[in-house]
Amino acid sequence: MRHPILVTLCAAGVLALSACEKGIDKDAVDREFAGVNAIDGSGLNDVMLSAGDPNEAVAYFQRADKIEPGRIDLMRGLAKSLVRAKRNQEASIAWARVVDHDEATDDDRVALADALIRNNDWDKAEQVLDSIPPTYETYQRYRLEAMIADGHKEWKKADSFYEIAVGLTTKPASVLNNWGYSKLSRGDYAGAEKMFFETLRHDPSLFTAKNNLVLARGAQGNYTLPVMQMTQVERAELLHTLGLAAIKRGDVEIGKGLLRDAIETHPQHFEAAARSLAALETSVAN
Repeated sequence: MRHPILVTLCAAGVLALSACEKGIDKDAVDREFAGVNAIDGSGLNDVMLSAGDPNEAVAYFQRADKIEPGRIDLMRGLAKSLVRAKRNQEASIAWARVVDHDEATDDDRVALADALIRNNDWDKAEQVLDSIPPTYETYQRYRLEAMIADGHKEWKKADSFYEIAVGLTTKPASVLNNWGYSKLSRGDYAGAEKMFFETLRHDPSLFTAKNNLVLARGAQGNYTLPVMQMTQVERAELLHTLGLAAIKRGDVEIGKGLLRDAIETHPQHFEAAARSLAALETSVAN
C-alpha cells in the first residue's frame, strides 16, 4: 500500500523542482501531479474510503473528480464518502450521477436506493429498486426491500425479505436488529424479543439491540434486565429505558423504582433519568 503513495510523492517533488527551474506556474504543476496521482493513486483511493475523517475523503474525491471528470471510480468514491459523512442529500445526488454513467451497475442502483432512504426519500428509493432485475439478489438489496415493505406495513413480504437478507450475509446482526424492530413496531413483542436475542448472539456489543430488547420485554410487563453483556453505564441506561416502558404501560410505581435504580447504578450523574423521575414526581404531586 505504501509504494504507490511513495511514488506519487516522489513524482510530486520532482515536478515541483522542475517548476522552480523552468518557471512553470503552480496550476500546471497541480494538473501534472494530479495525472500522476490518478495513475498511481488507486491504493490511496482505498485508504481515503476506509480511514480518517470522511469529510477529508469527500474533499479528496471532489478534487479528483474535477481533475478527471467522468471517471466512475472517483464518482463512486465521492458518493461513498458523502454517505460516510452523513451528508445524505449530497450523497443521493452523487449516487444519481453514478447511476447515470454508462458504466453503472445494479450495485450502484442499490447504493442509490440506500442513499435515498437515508435522505428519507422512500418513494424514489422504491422506484430505483423496482428498476433492478429480480435476478439481482444481494444482501443489501433485500435489506432495503424489507425496510420498504415495513414502511407499507406489508409484514409477510418484509419477513420474507429479511429472511433472505440474513441468509446472504455472514454478519447478520444489523439486519436482525432491523427485523426485530419491525416486529416491535407491529406489536409482536414476543417475536421481537426473540429476534433481539438472536441479534446479540451475533454481536453482543450492539447497544441498540440491547435497548430494543429491553423495550420488547417492558412492553410485555417484564421489568427485569436479561442476562447479557453490558457495562455499568449501559446497565443504567437500560434501567432508564425499562422504567419509561413501565410508566408507559401504567405501572408508575415500578417505573419510578427503575428510574431510581438507573440513577444509583450510573457511575456519574444520570441527568436524563433524574429529569424523568423529577418530572414524574412533579406530575403525581400536582
